[in-house]
Amino acid sequence: MIIFGVDPGTTRLGWGIIEKNSALAYGCITPQSKAPAVRLATIFKELYFAVNAKTVIPVAEARGVVLLSAAQENIPVISYTPLVVKQTITGSGRADKTQVQKMVKILLKLKEIPKPDDTADALAIAMTHAFTKQYV
Repeated sequence: MIIFGVDPGTTRLGWGIIEKNSALAYGCITPQSKAPAVRLATIFKELYFAVNAKTVIPVAEARGVVLLSAAQENIPVISYTPLVVKQTITGSGRADKTQVQKMVKILLKLKEIPKPDDTADALAIAMTHAFTKQYV
């Protein structure tokens, strides 16, 4: 099964596509405009809430664009909390970003850690779904 993982954000949106233990493709959409509507349109075209309250609404907006895109193509969407992703990928819900990135590299047998970190996070999210549903 092919799984598409997304780490939503309006300044960068990480994405990753996996099949079993292999990364098929991954990258990051980085809208250039400073206008929020234009950034969201860029994300829409090219296709967890943080403690900081200023990021909640923009992340929710980016997530909404991803959900809209999936709904238009009848693609099911499953969400995982950062704690679940960290626990699944590293074995510890308290893992930091570096630990998650290293495990993504190891588990997908990549030569390098995917950059920026949003990309590694998207791959980790896709892998969490694969492991949870036992597709791997």
